[in-house]
Amino acid sequence: MEPIQSLPGTEDILPKAQYVGQDLKVADIQTWQRVEATARDILSRAAYREIRTPTFEATALFERGIGEATDVVGKEMYSFKDKGDRGCTLRPEGTAGVVRAYVQHSLYAQGGVQRLWYTGPMFRYERPQKGRQRQFHQVGVEVLGSADPRADVEVIALATDLLQALGLKNLTFYLNSVGDKSDRTRYREALVNYLSPYAADLDADSRDRLSRNPLRILDSKDEKTQAITANAPSILDYLGPDSKRHFDQVLAQLTGLGIDFELNPRLVRGLDYYTHTAFEIQSQDLGAQATVCGGGRYDGLVEELGGPATPAVGWAIGLERLTLLLETLQQAATVAPDLYLVSRGEQAEANALQLAQKLRHRGLAVELDLSGAAFGKQFKRADRSGAAACLIVGDDEAAQGTVQIKWLLSGEQTSLSQASLLSDIEGFLQQIQSARA
Repeated sequence: MEPIQSLPGTEDILPKAQYVGQDLKVADIQTWQRVEATARDILSRAAYREIRTPTFEATALFERGIGEATDVVGKEMYSFKDKGDRGCTLRPEGTAGVVRAYVQHSLYAQGGVQRLWYTGPMFRYERPQKGRQRQFHQVGVEVLGSADPRADVEVIALATDLLQALGLKNLTFYLNSVGDKSDRTRYREALVNYLSPYAADLDADSRDRLSRNPLRILDSKDEKTQAITANAPSILDYLGPDSKRHFDQVLAQLTGLGIDFELNPRLVRGLDYYTHTAFEIQSQDLGAQATVCGGGRYDGLVEELGGPATPAVGWAIGLERLTLLLETLQQAATVAPDLYLVSRGEQAEANALQLAQKLRHRGLAVELDLSGAAFGKQFKRADRSGAAACLIVGDDEAAQGTVQIKWLLSGEQTSLSQASLLSDIEGFLQQIQSARA
């Protein structure tokens, strides 16, 4: 019987990184955990609270929220009918579900600003690429209830803090304003007037977008279309006074924080709900799929989904690309146990299990060899584990209540009573830190 394989566009995240030849395919789980822990720490310190929403929602949520004319809704969603004949969709992004929860549970009734963050899998049916899968993962933030430009700047600053905390350096921050609804109406007319004479020369997707969603043509990757749009009108020239004032304040406050940016009037993002500020952070180390973070303001989405008029802004970071980048740049933290515990003999193995648990309860990371193999083979695994020291328990040590400690880098070996070891954990931790220094 042939083994069942994972579906195309899905990947297992294993304890060790996965390679195809020399090409890194999936980062190891320690890299993922490091990103998630760093995000949790930075966002918690900024008073953001985690929210968890279902992985599938009513299809109408995304049709109304993202926009039926978008590629996501038109081509990429995993939609199905459940046994109650309800239209369901695996979530293609996180914002719509968070806003649905905000409205459904009347979080706006609590007053003030809601600062929320999330992480988890998303789903889009598109051609799998390196760092871009059909099941992918994001961490994202949403600030609901503030129209203040400082909210835009705060979320941008947090994204910058997170990426810098992870050790990324070659980043470029692109910024634009897509204005409000009336600004975009004026700009849409000017853009269609400019592009219409070139309609026959546009790529097929862009010709289709010309009548449905012309701003998305600016995001085309087709070289000929890019050449045509290079001289297209700039949306920044069509901002009304309020939109321009908001954008100018965002620029001034980013400058005040020392956050470098580049204006990119072609940056429109792929979802219909964006208003005013739109931004992306790209890595020069990622190649063609360079965006690691994208977001912006979406002041009309809460009302569109049945809630009160509520300004909002947020972003999402794709974890597949980010973890691959960290692994490639060798920024991933190597996770190794403090101690590797080997034992041989019935009495010794029972004693070693008890000792391992006692050490773990005192805060040490201990890997217990369960093989029952000869000591020589266990010692080889101890060397490969990256542990600072190997603890050795044989039947003699178990009977006497002692343990042999072999420091793996220096080769120094000593004997100590298990009681003494357990009573001076702080001193032993200092020895471990010295051995790794």
